[in-house]
Amino acid sequence: MRAEPLARRGEVLLRVEGLVKYFPVRRALGLWTTETVKAVDGLSFELRRGETLGLVGESGCGKSTLARVLMLLEPPTSGRAMFDGRDIFALNRRERFDLRRRIQVVFQDPYDSLHPRMTAEQLISEPWEIHSDVVPRRERPTRVRDLMERVGLNPSRARDYPHQFSGGQRQRIGIARALALEPDLIICDEPVSALDVSIRAQVLNLFRTIQADLGLTYIFIAHDLSIVRQVSDRVAVMYLGGIVESGEQAAVYDHASHPYTQALLSAVPVSDPRQRGRRTRILLAGDPPSPTNPPSGCRFRTRCWKATQLCADEVPALVDRGQGHPAACHYASELPSVASAPNVEPGAPPGPSAAAGRQASRPT
Repeated sequence: MRAEPLARRGEVLLRVEGLVKYFPVRRALGLWTTETVKAVDGLSFELRRGETLGLVGESGCGKSTLARVLMLLEPPTSGRAMFDGRDIFALNRRERFDLRRRIQVVFQDPYDSLHPRMTAEQLISEPWEIHSDVVPRRERPTRVRDLMERVGLNPSRARDYPHQFSGGQRQRIGIARALALEPDLIICDEPVSALDVSIRAQVLNLFRTIQADLGLTYIFIAHDLSIVRQVSDRVAVMYLGGIVESGEQAAVYDHASHPYTQALLSAVPVSDPRQRGRRTRILLAGDPPSPTNPPSGCRFRTRCWKATQLCADEVPALVDRGQGHPAACHYASELPSVASAPNVEPGAPPGPSAAAGRQASRPT
């Protein structure tokens, strides 16, 4: 396996600009309508070589759709994605074939992503059947065993089938298969959400070890903020197709400015029993709006305790308003601490708020 040259680490590998992906809605009897599901709506971000960008948000926010678009499994509605200086959506068929070698994916469910009638050796070597110039055929058995050792599997089990492995071992096979083509970028689509808690830590440590050895770049998708914190250099919080807050990992976790991020952080389980019951949890009212008809202005305003008429009239830009990192909220610099949100579970008493005296009118 090749390692990324140190001189190139830190360069921008992927730049996404105004990415949009809409899906048409089909009703009963297969009739098309004028409605569209706005799964991804105007995403922009940068990813540098050798770093991990954590994408976090609740189900339906567009995380996996973004992954499928970047993998060229779904065509974008509009926008650009510059990978190593080239727009991947403008490539011809041959260029796309070559690009897929450089961008690999680790799926959420390791059992569904592995063919049940193929052995571990066949699964790991399958990419070389498609990209036959990567590894000569006579060297493939040796390379398979090398990859199995790298991901913590016993090479003597190369001829076992997926059902003979545990869930964590199956995910390691998926990771080995993603490494087979020596990619630059691996998209990890909730790769530990189907695993036991004890196994998650092992797989997360494996991701970090591989990244340190090979200089890989990750997009790590998850809905659990505690997991994203362990592996990410930077974090982007998504809500209803857009990014509402982003920044360095420590900045987002220690100084969350968007109310949605604060609510997510308040829901992270506390591992220390002595600390349980001492933290106030924000309970968001209602469900996320439909992506076919999102609210005007700020899409989070229908569930936000700070919403005003300004939030309904203007879309907040994802910019730094003095909090040290970008947040798409008109009142990011005025937001109270998590404990001062009005709709909370019993716990620690609400703390003081810089905006406690301001009455927020909630628009309909």
